[in-house]
Amino acid sequence: MKMWAGRFSRSAGLDPGFERWQRSLPFDRRLLGEELAASRAYAKALKGAGVLSAEELERILEGLGQIEKRAAREPAWLEDEQAEDIHHVVELRLVELVGEAGEKLHTGRSRNEQIATDLRLFTRQSLERVRARVAELIEAFLARAVELEGTAMPAYTHLQRAEPVLGAHWLLAYAEMFFRDAERLGDCRRRVDVLPLGSGAVAGAGYPLDREALARELGFERISANSLEATSDRDFELEFLQVLSFIALHLSRWGEEMAIFATSEFGFVRLPERFATGSSAMPQKKNPDALELLRGKAGRVVGATLAVTTLLKGLPLAYNKDLQEAQEPLFDAVETVEGSLRIATGFLRAVEFDSERMQAAARSGFLNATAAAGYLAGRGVAFRRAHAAVGQAVVHCLETGKELASLSLEELRRFSPEFQPDFYDSIGLEAVLARHDLPGGTAPARVEQALAEARKRLAALRETLSR
Repeated sequence: MKMWAGRFSRSAGLDPGFERWQRSLPFDRRLLGEELAASRAYAKALKGAGVLSAEELERILEGLGQIEKRAAREPAWLEDEQAEDIHHVVELRLVELVGEAGEKLHTGRSRNEQIATDLRLFTRQSLERVRARVAELIEAFLARAVELEGTAMPAYTHLQRAEPVLGAHWLLAYAEMFFRDAERLGDCRRRVDVLPLGSGAVAGAGYPLDREALARELGFERISANSLEATSDRDFELEFLQVLSFIALHLSRWGEEMAIFATSEFGFVRLPERFATGSSAMPQKKNPDALELLRGKAGRVVGATLAVTTLLKGLPLAYNKDLQEAQEPLFDAVETVEGSLRIATGFLRAVEFDSERMQAAARSGFLNATAAAGYLAGRGVAFRRAHAAVGQAVVHCLETGKELASLSLEELRRFSPEFQPDFYDSIGLEAVLARHDLPGGTAPARVEQALAEARKRLAALRETLSR
C-alpha cells in the first residue's frame, strides 16, 4: 500500500508506466545509511515527546539495525515494486520486522523533511571525503614541487613562451587553485550543517520534538529556522555542486597543460604507463587518456550544476516533486569528482619530469627579453623605449639566428647606447629568475618560502579534516 493511498479510491491504481517513471528508489537507495541514521534520531525524539514508549523505541532501533545488516548482505532485499523511494521501503521493511511500532515512526514526519535531511547528511559526508581527496592532491603537488625546486622551465602566456620560472613555481600555481577549493568546501560545510528534521511536511511537526537534541544526535551545528524553507531548500546542494565544478575545472586545466607538455613538441613530461593507453592502429603511440578524461569529465560536473540550477529556477515554496530530479546530478557529480581526484593524484605521483629538457627550454626562445628591457630601465631608459629597443634586438636575432646573449656589445648598441658589458650577466637564467625577488615571485628564495608556507597550510587543512 502506498504511503499516501488513504486519500485515493481503492479501485483506482496508478498507470503502470507512470508508477515506474516516478519512482526514485532505483537511485535514492544509496541514501539508506542516511535514512537509517535520521530514523534512529527521530525515533528517540518521538520517545522524548511521549509518542513512543521505551519498549517501542527499543524495537524500532533494533529493527533499523536489522535492516542495515540485511541490506548489506542482500542488497536485493530492498527491492520492492510497491516502494516509491528509500523512505517508503525502509518503513515497509521495518513494519515487517517489528509490527505496529514501525508504523508509529512516521508520526509527525514527512518525506519532504526526510529527503532534505538525508541529502544534507549525504552532502556533508561527501564534502569531507572530497576535501580529503583535495588534500592528498595538494600533498602530491608539494612533493613534486620539491623535486623541481632547482629546475627552470618556460612559463607561457597565450601558449607562447613568456619568461622562465622554476618548475616548483609552476606546480605551486596549481596547488593554489586546490587550496582555494578546499577553502570553498569548508565554507560550504557551514551552510550544509543545518538540520531540517522537525519541519514536518511544510508547517513544522505537530509534536513537541526536541530539535536541538535531534541536531546533536545527527551531528548538525544548528537547526533550520523556517519549516517552509527547510523542506524545499537545495541551495546547499547547488553550492556544493558549484564547488565540485571548480575542482573539475581546475583538474581540467592541469590535465590540458600536462597533455601538452607530454607531446614530443614539448617533452617536459613522460606519461606513466599505468595512466596511459596505446593505439590499436599506430604502434608508436602512448596516449594521455587519463588527462583527456579529466578534461572531459569537467563538462559532466558542470552539466550537473547547470541541471540543478535550472531545476530550482522559478520553483515555488515549498516541496515540489521537481526536487526529486536534483538527486541524480548530485550523486553523479560526487562520484565523478572523487574518481577524478583519485586518478589525478595517482598520475601526478607517477609522472616523470624531463628536468634537462625543461631547463634547456628555459635558456632559449628569448625568455630573458623582459629582463633585458628591465636592464635598460634600470639604467634610466624609459620602459617603453627599453621595450622597443629589446624588441628590435629580438627581430635582429631572429634574422641572424642568434640569441640575445650571443649579440656583441656593438650589435646591442645599435638598438640602445645604454647597453654595457654587465648586460650579459643580467640576462643569464639564474639572474633572470633571481630578479623576481618579491612575495609570489619565482626567485628561488621566494619559491622556497612559498613551499614552506604551503606545507603549513596543508597541515592546517589536515587538522580540520581530523576533527
